[in-house]
Amino acid sequence: MNPDPQTTSEPTTSATATSTTTSGKNSHRSKDADLVLSGGGVKGIGLIGAVVALMDAGYRIHRVSGTSAGSIVGAIVAAASGHESMTGAEVKELALGLDYRKFLDPGGLERLPLIGPATAMLRGTGIYRGDYIHGWVRSELKNLGVSTFGDLAVDDHNLPPERRYSLVVTVADLTTGQMVRLPWDYQRVYGLDPDEQPVADAVRASMAIPFFFRPVTLTSSTGLTSTLVDGGLMSNFPIDSLDRSDLKRPRWPTFGVTVLPNIPRLNDRVVAALKLMRLGAPPLMVSIMTIALFGHDQTYLNQPSVSSRAIRVDSSEVSMIDFDISKQETEAFFAKGYAAAEDFLSTWDWHAYLSQLR
Repeated sequence: MNPDPQTTSEPTTSATATSTTTSGKNSHRSKDADLVLSGGGVKGIGLIGAVVALMDAGYRIHRVSGTSAGSIVGAIVAAASGHESMTGAEVKELALGLDYRKFLDPGGLERLPLIGPATAMLRGTGIYRGDYIHGWVRSELKNLGVSTFGDLAVDDHNLPPERRYSLVVTVADLTTGQMVRLPWDYQRVYGLDPDEQPVADAVRASMAIPFFFRPVTLTSSTGLTSTLVDGGLMSNFPIDSLDRSDLKRPRWPTFGVTVLPNIPRLNDRVVAALKLMRLGAPPLMVSIMTIALFGHDQTYLNQPSVSSRAIRVDSSEVSMIDFDISKQETEAFFAKGYAAAEDFLSTWDWHAYLSQLR
């Protein structure tokens, strides 16, 4: 029987309890889970490794929340969840088939090696168009039978109507000055029907790293055009985005996978990247950029309710903008993500998880 609509809240660390007393630390009756994926640019390869490990361990993913790179991986996972025959190996093959060098698709003045990056900074546009990844996501989702968010709608009356989707991505709206979660906020903020909005467009907005990839624009029903950029500016690891709001016991866990970097090491990477883009590397600018993208979530990870469900993939050796990453490096980082998830599951305990959540 469905709950009273007046008291409905989303489950994902989800609704009614299904724990049991079977043997083993994971005494959670069925291997159902929700998933939150952090941002991280090229570091998303580690996310894929962890997701495939969860699939190989028998977990069925119900809903996915992602930011930036996590939105790309999450979109594929959400679409693939409708294909029961799709294996972890197939997800790996699909995701690792990307040619990351093609992410760097400059256009117009940005093609000029010396003045292009500086022009992009002054104009507020991105150095790279982001058309390649947009087209790849759209094409692969279409192959899985997904075009709009209506294709990812779920029939779960435990959820508020606006949240009945298997995917949600975090985006920063610079025009209205707020974090938006798509498709949940299409109607509230923009007056648009979420079922009609292309999934690939929302993903492209979520991964629009400021000054690196061009922002995305979205026009509301009132005619206001918003500029949308990488959701990592607001929350790079939105681990609580799928949590219940009524504090009742979850049906299954929400696992998070993060590739958040070591901040001092990331500063060195940002310095190198800015030099390559002929932008210089003022120390204060570097610190502001890294703290803005990752500081909040680094602090958040120290909380027991977060650390108890976070799979941490060591990404110290990979930069979020290492788009020239080799095939060998890609495979190695995928394996690191896979191993991190295996290690996490080997000690994860359902009852400890519940107590820490509370």
